[in-house]
Amino acid sequence: MSHHSPEIRVEAVTWSQGGATILDAVTCVAPAGRVTGLIGPNGSGKTSLLSAIARLVRPDSGRVVIDDRPATEMHRRDFARTVALVEQHSATELDLTVEQVVELGVIPRRGGWARPAAVGAASAVSESLAMAGIPELRHRLWQSLSGGEKQKTQLARAFAQKPCVLLLDEPTNHLDVSASVELLDLIRVRGLTTVAAMHDLNLAAMYCDHLVVLRGGRVAAEGPTESVLTADLLADVYGIDALVQPHPRTGRPMVVLCGTVDESLERNLS
Repeated sequence: MSHHSPEIRVEAVTWSQGGATILDAVTCVAPAGRVTGLIGPNGSGKTSLLSAIARLVRPDSGRVVIDDRPATEMHRRDFARTVALVEQHSATELDLTVEQVVELGVIPRRGGWARPAAVGAASAVSESLAMAGIPELRHRLWQSLSGGEKQKTQLARAFAQKPCVLLLDEPTNHLDVSASVELLDLIRVRGLTTVAAMHDLNLAAMYCDHLVVLRGGRVAAEGPTESVLTADLLADVYGIDALVQPHPRTGRPMVVLCGTVDESLERNLS
């Protein structure tokens, strides 16, 4: 597959586990070269949808299509060269250095685990560390890193795959504000087709071009961030009372929380 950024289409994907329907006929699009945010309450199916796109789970019905190719029909290595996943808990118990973790991303581009590192592997690692803004961490041990440094290392590993599609599960979880903004800036500037499950609505509003809102395993809303992120939607899907206003500097939507819908009803009645 060429290195342009492909569109991803999720077509009527249904997936059940242990008798419970986790994804219920989910249909949505991640536009090519854009950042798509998956938002919705806990348990709404965000991680499961990412897992379906990443081929970690096999849907009971429906399909994921990447650039008009059904994902299940792509050869495993071809898929690994196209799609990189940064999971929420990418812990490793091994005593690896940052460089060794990032090297794992080069594997799909060469002949597998057993072969010696390809000539380009060292430069691919250096380039990926630079893209993630952490060249100085190269020889540090994984166990010694902060949360933000670990996330950037995982991002560098993903970049080393040279993917066209980047999938991220709660990339800013456990990160402070500056580390979150820094990480999302690094992702956005790459111009890859990106799908990120996100908790923080204001970060989603700042960085996502397109939103897919999940509730109970179904799509509650989808479209450009400006049209999807409304006070009515937040009341309906999250049960929160919020103002959604244009940000005074960027013009992008900004969420101002006022409380839960129940609280505001009480205030209005009292």
